[in-house]
Amino acid sequence: MNINGRLLDLRMPKVMAIINVTPDSFVRHCANITEVEVLRWASDALSSGADILDLGGCSTRPGSTPPSEEEEWRRIRLAVSAIRREWPDAVLSIDTWRASVARRAVDDYGVDIINDISGGQFDPDMFATVANAHVPYILTHTRAMPDVMQQHTDYDDLMSEMLAYMQQRVDRLHQLGVADIIIDPGFGFAKTTEQNYTILRHLHALQVLGLPVLVGLSRKSMITQVLDITAEEALAGTVALQTLALVGGADILRVHDVKEAKQLIKLYTHYAI
Repeated sequence: MNINGRLLDLRMPKVMAIINVTPDSFVRHCANITEVEVLRWASDALSSGADILDLGGCSTRPGSTPPSEEEEWRRIRLAVSAIRREWPDAVLSIDTWRASVARRAVDDYGVDIINDISGGQFDPDMFATVANAHVPYILTHTRAMPDVMQQHTDYDDLMSEMLAYMQQRVDRLHQLGVADIIIDPGFGFAKTTEQNYTILRHLHALQVLGLPVLVGLSRKSMITQVLDITAEEALAGTVALQTLALVGGADILRVHDVKEAKQLIKLYTHYAI
């Protein structure tokens, strides 16, 4: 994958660290996030071996309501400006479905990757923005905005419909000249718990698209509901499902717990040799 002229080798699975600058994160509860806290989170992630930092200023958990565009950008700017100053060569991803926020992050701070949970559905300008930015794009499967997504879990054939969704959008992106695309099945986005496990069991089916696969399983409700625990207690369950994702062909793990994910990848790679 081409990251601003640098090649990111995905033959070895990579770790994307989640840095949410939102007041309602289910892992880090903080009503007023400061630059000091952002730098501490980034430092912890990078020192633990994170390959990518994914910065988000708009919660996309099921049932959430998005902030205004300017509030999302204020949060993103606080994080990306501080991290770019301290670690100018860090690979940064912007987690947003708004084309204007993505454009400003790339233009003003040289953000390396656009991570759009909507697959281009929520903002009609997103695909053109990605094409003009010449950065990799993470294409996620979902069906509706976060506040109503769990009302849209009716599928006739989940995997077939997901593959058709992905292929249609990949074709559109290729027509626009977007070369580097990563696909994300969107665990928890317009899916029931059992549908999430169906995807995990059949994750290898996504390889037919010939693109890198990112999975975000970290501390999600598909773990906490089955185990009847809180997100704070879900590290062991997260690592267990991430192991299954690697077996299924995942190339990038999007995580809250970088050290544990890196250790998992090292053990899995040693096992798989």
